Amino acid sequence: MNTRLPQDQAAVTSSRPALGERVAAIYPTCHRLRQGDTWDRIVEVCAKDPRLETFPEKVSVQRDEFGLPDYFAELARLEWAIHQTTNSETVIPSEVDQYTLNPTLKLLELGWKGLPRLINDPREDGQHPAPGEEIVLIWLHPEGREAKVTAASEEDLLVVKIVVEKITAQAAAAQGGVPEAAVDAAVHRAISKGLILGPSSRIRRKTEGIPAPHPSLSAFHSARIFTLQWHITQACDLHCKHCYDRSDRSPVSLDRGLYVLDELVNFCKDGHVKGQVSFTGGNPLLHPHFFDLYQAAVDRGLVVALLGNPTSRKKLERMCDIQRPAFYQVSLEGLQPHNDDIRGMGHFDRVMEFLGLLKDMNIPSKVMLTLTQGNVDQVLPLGEKLRGVTDDFTFNRLSMVGEGANLRLPSLNRFASFLKDYVKASKQNPVMGWKDNFINILCRQNDVAPFGGCTGYGCGAAFNFVSLLSDGEVHACRKFPSAIGNIFEQSLVDIYDSQTAQAYRYGPQECRSCPIYLVCRGCLAVAYSHGLNVFEQRDPYCFIDTP
Repeated sequence: MNTRLPQDQAAVTSSRPALGERVAAIYPTCHRLRQGDTWDRIVEVCAKDPRLETFPEKVSVQRDEFGLPDYFAELARLEWAIHQTTNSETVIPSEVDQYTLNPTLKLLELGWKGLPRLINDPREDGQHPAPGEEIVLIWLHPEGREAKVTAASEEDLLVVKIVVEKITAQAAAAQGGVPEAAVDAAVHRAISKGLILGPSSRIRRKTEGIPAPHPSLSAFHSARIFTLQWHITQACDLHCKHCYDRSDRSPVSLDRGLYVLDELVNFCKDGHVKGQVSFTGGNPLLHPHFFDLYQAAVDRGLVVALLGNPTSRKKLERMCDIQRPAFYQVSLEGLQPHNDDIRGMGHFDRVMEFLGLLKDMNIPSKVMLTLTQGNVDQVLPLGEKLRGVTDDFTFNRLSMVGEGANLRLPSLNRFASFLKDYVKASKQNPVMGWKDNFINILCRQNDVAPFGGCTGYGCGAAFNFVSLLSDGEVHACRKFPSAIGNIFEQSLVDIYDSQTAQAYRYGPQECRSCPIYLVCRGCLAVAYSHGLNVFEQRDPYCFIDTP
């Protein structure tokens, strides 16, 4: 790129204010650090040369005269490279069949460390860069083509080397003396940053038979993370009145557990997705080999999370010594009297105390509520009690199966009214998250961009997650009987590709023509518990046709 200034000197003189603006636009951090008379003098020098790309050379020669910091010319070099990248017409392919370097990526070797901090955060002006060689990465992120700039980490350079030289993860792990999972994790992090491009996820929603989605829904066609919600044991220290399953199943053995984790890793590699395992039960911490399974999941590069009950600091510390969980989710069913009636005396206070412990240990926390007729009026007050206490508070509607058949959901009208109140309250309370798919009805009615719904892709049953029981049964969703195979008899790939799993993924026939199909499809468990055919009939709480 060769950005030229006016050739005629009179034109140069008359356009000098505009010239200063143009130079400042290309070198904004340099301008921020040297405004006023010094900048005007720099522009005077620039006016003598028609090439804006020579600005770094000019300020290097005139550094002492202008009283510029020693690093100023290198900062200018960096900003020129950012300008070139930002204005690049290089096409970033939307589809690749193998790991590929982002074609806009530039590696710039600088003689000063810490310059990207000045670019990315104006508050770093007081943090002076230090002499020393540093490689800086500059690229356009594939999503939105926003320019990114950062000092290259060893991990970044390793991934670039792996991709450019086509080194396998196994070979790179052997050379570096690290687990192969660590290399895979580094590659996934590079993909998320946009440094490299990865093959498209095979966890992709089939759209045959549904209307062409609005462009705002295009991001919900395919998933980048696949979650195994793994019920490793039925043992539980609670006996909740709405429990979906109290069946007698033996906890998974350690050998079989390791086999499951390997199956999940292979499935995710085949599907080009990141894998997550959410340990649950029962209470997963009551499994005799919980920490062995937790360690094995971490060793395989999987994201790990907990859905369980309060535990001790000692067990949390042991967990964090292996790896801090992505989050720890507990449940509350309303304010103290109602919650303790459902989950047992003293449970509310134990959970509130435990949430404080999670915060103290810097473990992200989530609180889940099962919405019923009996607690619908307590959700917003509970949200207020949880403000600043947890990171995320959401709810699922009751599935009236198992012992939950003894409870009831609120009426359709009451639910729709509650949902509007919840969304309104959530705008003032940052811990109140959106989860129920039908919030997307309100988004559509109010011309607001849709959100991901229950699992990030509407109903995720047999799509971006499955539920695995301790005896190997795989279900599309844990909240109702939805068996799609057994992991000890079939591969996870074969289970996922089965006709039964595909039927759950598609959702009800009555939803296929809906404009928010990709981010909704209601709740199959609620439909099932009302005696409906989940493959044909939609969730009875859908109010999309209601003004």
